[in-house]
Amino acid sequence: MKQSLPLWHRLSISYLVSTVLFVVSYFVARLLLQINMPAPFNVLAALLPVPFAFLWISKFIQHIRQLDELQRRIHLEALAVAFPLTFLLLLTLGLLELTITLPAEDWSYRHVWAMLPLLYFVGLALAKRRYA
Repeated sequence: MKQSLPLWHRLSISYLVSTVLFVVSYFVARLLLQINMPAPFNVLAALLPVPFAFLWISKFIQHIRQLDELQRRIHLEALAVAFPLTFLLLLTLGLLELTITLPAEDWSYRHVWAMLPLLYFVGLALAKRRYA
């Protein structure tokens, strides 16, 4: 008789799969956008990762909902640190952009968004240290 996987395990597998799909779709979109295609195809290529990102976010929320109260509190605190740090980053970049030209190859949206998960992990590390 085959035993089914526990809920937390099924959620973690689907979360991992959704993460891989999102990351792969992002890099596929980046590759497609380097090809000289008509504008409608470029728009479709640019939007390719969006449904996978939405799936990843929904799986992340499902994962958080099945955690115990302490783990939920840790993740909430991580978000409570990451959101103001994100605000500070965007505020600083916006004000700097009024006075100097920031190089697009370093400070465009396609680069800055990747810093946001890092800020979340900073918050997660601080919260875990606090509750350890």
